[in-house]
This record gives sequence, C-alpha cells and structure tokens, in this order.
Amino acid sequence: MNRWVAILLWLVAVLVKAESPGDNLAAAGVAEFTAAYQAWNGARFKAAADLFRRACTNAPNSCTNFYWLGVAEFHRALELRSLPVRPANTLAADAALDAALAALLVAVKLDKQHAESHALLGTIYGMKINGNLLRAARFGPRVSKHRDLALASGANNARVRYLLGTCQFHTAKGTAARREALASFLLAERLFAAEAEQPTGPLDPRWGRSSCLTFIGRTYELLGQRAEAADYLRRALLAHPADHIAKAALERVTQNQ
Repeated sequence: MNRWVAILLWLVAVLVKAESPGDNLAAAGVAEFTAAYQAWNGARFKAAADLFRRACTNAPNSCTNFYWLGVAEFHRALELRSLPVRPANTLAADAALDAALAALLVAVKLDKQHAESHALLGTIYGMKINGNLLRAARFGPRVSKHRDLALASGANNARVRYLLGTCQFHTAKGTAARREALASFLLAERLFAAEAEQPTGPLDPRWGRSSCLTFIGRTYELLGQRAEAADYLRRALLAHPADHIAKAALERVTQNQ
C-alpha cells in the first residue's frame, strides 16, 4: 500500500509540475494586462498577449487561457484605435482584433457556455460592421447569436452586461434606444459593485468597471443630463486616471459651468 501511495504522490507531483508553467504564464499575463489597462499602454497589452499565447501553447485545452488571450488582443486593438489615424495603426488594430476573434472562437469551442467570450465575440462582430450595410448582413446574425448565448449563461455577469451595453450604445438612434443602453450600463454597474465584494483568484477577470462608468457618463451626456454625466466621468477618472475618453467627455460636459 505504501508503494502505491508513493507512486500516486509522484504522479500528482509530476502533473502539478507539468501544469505550473502554463498556470504561471497565465497569472503573469493577468498581472501584465491589469497594469496595461491601468496605464492604457499598448506595449504592455502586447506583452500580456504574448504571455497568454505561450500559456495557450502549453495548455491548448484551457478555455481560460484563450479567453484571456482574446481579452488582451481586444484591448490592444482598442488602444491602437485610440492613436492618431495612420495606415500602420489601422492595420495593427485590425490584426489585433482578428487575433482576439480567433482566440475567443477557440474559447467558446472549448466551453460553449463561456458567457464573457460570447459577449466579446458579439462586440467584435459589431465593431466589424462599422455602419456598413453589407457587413451588417454578414455579421449581424453573429452579433445576435453570441449576444443570446452570452445572456443565456451570463445574465448576471457584469462584463456581459457592460459589453452588451456598448453594442446598444454604438447602435442607438434616438432617446429611447439610448435609455435602453443606459439601463444596461446601470445594471452592469450594480453587478460590478457586487463582484468587487467577492474574493478573487489569480485568473479571475476584474476588468471593465471603470470603462462602464465612462460609458454611463457618455450616455448621460447624449441624453443632455450633464450633471449626471460629469458625476460618472469623475468617478471613472478616479478609478482610471489614464482614461482619455473620460477626460475628453468631462471637458465637454463641464464647459461654461
């Protein structure tokens, strides 16, 4: 019996060692992504993506690793889109968005109920439409498909509600549609607050809360509620001082006040 116990313990130790490099790479990637998000730093988003890509190579059946790779590349694309419009920046942003799409498609193949991956896929397909009718015909059904799958398994997930709110925000025409987007963001805000009270592991996602506050502020701005907009934009900047979108919006809503 002692011999078999020793063999079992040896096998466990081997498995733990085999998994440790991938786990360590993913945890390092999350730390790098968090730093990149706070500083809104493209080089660090790329470094995070590189770490997650290595983690995916080491653990090709890990939905979590592919999800995080998609998250890092998605934010890298957003950072590149925030730079001055130049062909090199546009091409790099498109490449990062395609890399995010590819990673997230693997994630939902590994776990069909991964709500945040579905929500990000719906968001990316929506970005690809970009007001083009032909692309809307092609990608519109995919937006709806992944939105529905995200809600089916993640109706109480803060990032799911936040990402779906961004889709509503960018397609909203008129006051009623903007108020629907606002309702999604306000629900996400409540879910983010509840999430913040829960313990977190090294690979648990916690991104999106400050950006949600920014979108609430921008939505209030479009609705003409400048005092509410300013309040939320200040809260966003308190949480994320590098948020250039919140800074610009706050300057607009506080002019002549």
